[in-house]
Amino acid sequence: MAITASLVKELRERTGSGMMECKKALVETGGDIDAAIELMRKSGQAKAAKKAGRIAAEGIVAISISADGGRAALVEVNCETDFVAKDENFTAFVDAVADRTLNGDAENTEALLSGPLQEGGGETVNQAREALIAKIGENVNVRRFARLHAAGGNLYSYSHSGRIGVLVGMQGGDAALGKDIAMHVAASNPVCVSEDDVAAEVLAKEREIFKAQAAESGKPDNIIEKIVGGRVRKYLAEVTLLGQPFIKDPDVAVEKLLTAQGAKVMGFRRFEVGEGIGKKTENFADEVMAQVRSD
Repeated sequence: MAITASLVKELRERTGSGMMECKKALVETGGDIDAAIELMRKSGQAKAAKKAGRIAAEGIVAISISADGGRAALVEVNCETDFVAKDENFTAFVDAVADRTLNGDAENTEALLSGPLQEGGGETVNQAREALIAKIGENVNVRRFARLHAAGGNLYSYSHSGRIGVLVGMQGGDAALGKDIAMHVAASNPVCVSEDDVAAEVLAKEREIFKAQAAESGKPDNIIEKIVGGRVRKYLAEVTLLGQPFIKDPDVAVEKLLTAQGAKVMGFRRFEVGEGIGKKTENFADEVMAQVRSD
């Protein structure tokens, strides 16, 4: 069968692959488009397997919010270089994964990868990922996702150049406050909302460390207890959203700011590209802080 230009074009439109790759697949399958697609998928799987061990610490944190504003999803998809993170093929894939996460019911990344990329579509997220790897030549990982519901309040979000993504669920207040709190979370990276959310074992471990440090001073036990108590309070102020000084006005704690406006934060999620993956250190939180101060 003759491999016509229209046949190559059709395969390109269906797969998004390059012209030469499409022509080669059609030649190998005698012009059978479905067989060519299957062949290209297998090729993509092989290329993905070869690149699976390569560190992918760049990428995008994407946010998808439902039309009614009641639901939102946060997704991190990684690649190897910042250059590819800006590629339209990569960004389109990330956006599609974020939308699928929002509108699907996958409970973990494995389930997300095995499900369809588009509602009612035949291609899975993982197949699309493998095809993207074959196309761009870099390892690509769908690393993690989170969902947040309004829970009787409103959802607010903030994205810092696709490098940090934040979702905040808040009751009361207004949109301006919601955005400010989301930006604060991006810049200050609290661990949880309040002291009640700090795990007992974590607090006990910190207290033990503070006590051992204070004991080296040789001071009496009652003084040591006061020192430990002060350090615990300082620790809680640093790791909890409510205890932190507000980034736009460090003289005011976030809790006081929320109370003054009749607002309550129900929860938040924060992702930063590549956190926890071995890579060159870049302080994006400082970038957010600089942006806040310039507003």
